[in-house]
Amino acid sequence: MIDVLVVDDDFRVAQVHAGFVAALRGFAVTGLAHSAAQARSMAAELRPALVLLDVYLPDASGLSLLPELDADVIMATAAADPRAVREALRHGALHYLIKPFTAAALNERLTAYARYREALSGGSELSQAALDGAVRALYAPLHARTPAPKGQSPVTTRLVSDALRRADAPRSAAEIADEVGISRATAQRYLAALAEAGRVVVTLRYGATGRPEHQYAWSPR
Repeated sequence: MIDVLVVDDDFRVAQVHAGFVAALRGFAVTGLAHSAAQARSMAAELRPALVLLDVYLPDASGLSLLPELDADVIMATAAADPRAVREALRHGALHYLIKPFTAAALNERLTAYARYREALSGGSELSQAALDGAVRALYAPLHARTPAPKGQSPVTTRLVSDALRRADAPRSAAEIADEVGISRATAQRYLAALAEAGRVVVTLRYGATGRPEHQYAWSPR
């Protein structure tokens, strides 16, 4: 579980963003802060893995707080001027989201962040290839999204695709259906379309009895 501290001066906006985070599997909201002082104190006490940080706080700029935080940071702010963006990235922000943004936009970056953390979770030294893979996990999905086949929902296509990307072994349509929250028949339709597009590799698993079961894995291409 990845603990997230949400920092925003607006109580209602903080609650909305917290709801976006809490709805995503694998993430939990550990606290809400509405000022730089409150964020500094809660970050030290709660030690979240990730902070969603606003620039416009009543007692200090979030940009001045950013270097003090012992956590990964995604900016979530209405500050859209290039100077603010450059300063945030210079001080280590992993992503920069300009308000207002949708749950899907935040979820996409949180999912990419989870893949990035997983890629860097091993205890041994990294090869250059492994390091490059971790960076791609953080940023590449934002630039290489899987298009939805004609007549299918882009949201469901992304959910099915993300479930396969996260999997450490081939999955069945029933397993994907349970994870995403759709019917097995719907999962099969989306998986078949992704396989036809070359994004998914299909294999067969033979059991002791009965028909072989199709297994699906995300294509590394």
